[in-house]
Amino acid sequence: MSGEQKAKAKMEQAKGKAKEAAGRATGNERMTAEGRAEQAKGDVRQGKEKAKDAYRR
Repeated sequence: MSGEQKAKAKMEQAKGKAKEAAGRATGNERMTAEGRAEQAKGDVRQGKEKAKDAYRR
């Protein structure tokens, strides 16, 4: 997995988790949903990179 893409995926996942937690703490459903979406985006990016790595081997 490309180091840059891997870091980007992890950062998106962490940012999403923080946003989701902040949304839950404040009762803001929109922020909670945005956090979940960012986590999913990071998961997809990470999965794509893992598939690329598996194909290359």
